[in-house]
Amino acid sequence: MRNRGLSDSSGTPAALRAAIDRTGYYPEVVADGVGGAVAGEEVVSYYVHHEPTIERDEVRRHITVVVLTPTRLILAHTDEHAGDDLLPQPYTSTSTEAIALSSVRSVVVTRMVANPTSGPQPAAEAVLTVGWGGVGRIDLEPAACADPQCEADHGYTGVLAADDFSLRVSAAAEGHDAVNSLLAFAGSLSAATHGNAQH
Repeated sequence: MRNRGLSDSSGTPAALRAAIDRTGYYPEVVADGVGGAVAGEEVVSYYVHHEPTIERDEVRRHITVVVLTPTRLILAHTDEHAGDDLLPQPYTSTSTEAIALSSVRSVVVTRMVANPTSGPQPAAEAVLTVGWGGVGRIDLEPAACADPQCEADHGYTGVLAADDFSLRVSAAAEGHDAVNSLLAFAGSLSAATHGNAQH
C-alpha cells in the first residue's frame, strides 16, 4: 500500500492509521509506536498483519506493522501480556526497529501457488524474508563426495542465511487481499533496495 496522506495526532499517515484501526487491536497504542518510529518521514508503502495465537487456554494477539520510507524499513511489533510481578495489570509491549535501506542485503519473496497446471492462479500463500545482517542462521550437514564407497571425513558443508525478519501470510487464513498486499509491499521493498547487492 502507498500513502502520502495526512497524519493523525500520533504522526501516523491516514491510510496506515485506517489499516491499523481495522484490526481493532489497541489501535492507539500501535499507531503511537509506529508514528514515533516513522518520525514524520514519508510512508512509501506499508503492511499490517494481525495474528492471534492460542497459548494454552488463552488467545494472545500480535500485530506486526512494516513500513517503507524513502530511507528506512521500519518494523513494529505489538504484543499483549497478562499481568506479572512488574506490571500487575494486563499490558501491551511495542518494539520498533528502523533499518537503513542501504543495510538491507536480501529481500526474499516466496509465493505458493496451488494447482499450477490450471493456468495462472493467485498465490495461496506468500512469505517475505528480509535480511540485513542482524541475525544469521547456519545449517550444517556432513559433507560427502561422489564415491558412495568413500568413508573419508570430508568435514561439513552448510548454508549461512540472513533471516532477520520473516512474515508469512495465507489466503486461507487472511484472504487473497492480504497475500496480494504483502506481495505489493515486497515489490516496493525490492525496488527500493535493488542496488544494495553491488555495495
